[in-house]
Amino acid sequence: MTEKALRLGTRRSKLAMAQSGQVADAVSQVTGRPVELVEITTYGDVSREHLAQIGGTGVFVAALREALARGEVDFAVHSLKDLPTTQPDELVLAAVPEREDPRDVIVARDALKFTDLPRGARIGTGSPRRMAQLNAYARTHGLDIETVPIRGNVDTRIGFVHKGELDAVVLAAAGLNRIGRADEVTDFLSVDTVLPAPGQGALAIECAAGNADLVAALAELDDPFTRAAVTAERSLLAALEAGCSAPVGALADLPPLSNPLERGDPQADGQIVKEMRLRGVVGTTDGSALVQLSTTGPVPHTHEQAMALGRELATEMLAQGAAGLMGERAH
Repeated sequence: MTEKALRLGTRRSKLAMAQSGQVADAVSQVTGRPVELVEITTYGDVSREHLAQIGGTGVFVAALREALARGEVDFAVHSLKDLPTTQPDELVLAAVPEREDPRDVIVARDALKFTDLPRGARIGTGSPRRMAQLNAYARTHGLDIETVPIRGNVDTRIGFVHKGELDAVVLAAAGLNRIGRADEVTDFLSVDTVLPAPGQGALAIECAAGNADLVAALAELDDPFTRAAVTAERSLLAALEAGCSAPVGALADLPPLSNPLERGDPQADGQIVKEMRLRGVVGTTDGSALVQLSTTGPVPHTHEQAMALGRELATEMLAQGAAGLMGERAH
């Protein structure tokens, strides 16, 4: 007798369906059960307002969590960067799989790189974080750009470029990779130029805390290094009291070494990575002011250690005036 299918709650967008489909396949592998996708429309999907206007925090998540609470789905998949930093007691983040490329990318007309865009180039993005860092870079390096607020799915955003309405748009590398459109990228933005959103490139698999068997099964998909990294990034975001639409960037990764032989690629040879670097940035959307700091510490082995790393950097950033650059902070 075939086991009853697990119900996976997902947003309806092409990207959400693609990444949920990938998770569904992985969950089927570890549980031996079929997984069916249950499409759910969220407020963020139907609202035409810009994310900064509708609060940003949780607008793509609430409907999925409500479906979980009502028992309409067994688990849900979110883009981790959309997840509010406060976790409901009745739900558990059962797995954070290995992260995709966290970088932002440019899709520009005529296959142009960011620094080759013409004077007065119009760059579309719905993210105050991206606006702040792009405009700050432009000010520092003498570029003449205009950041234009946009909304819509990947097709809509890239369409602005194809129709000639914009010179370029900024998107997440992970999303384009997951829907098989990485070949449309004309430039990868170094994280030294634009830090990604906290948790960007990572997925969150969430289920009811009381479903111990499913929690245990999903945990097999968890990547400990990715979880430690995104926990530190989200702790920074929470300590800054900023929502996911605030102009905050963060990335926890491996610090560069002067002697690469001291540490090989941890994915390639299994060597133990001992340090994690956490970088954070807050800025005004016009790029006139940025607070950008970093800290390095031992790779966290517990949730609390990862949280502490984020809080430590947030404290330093607040001391440098970060709060005043975020405008009205989202809680």
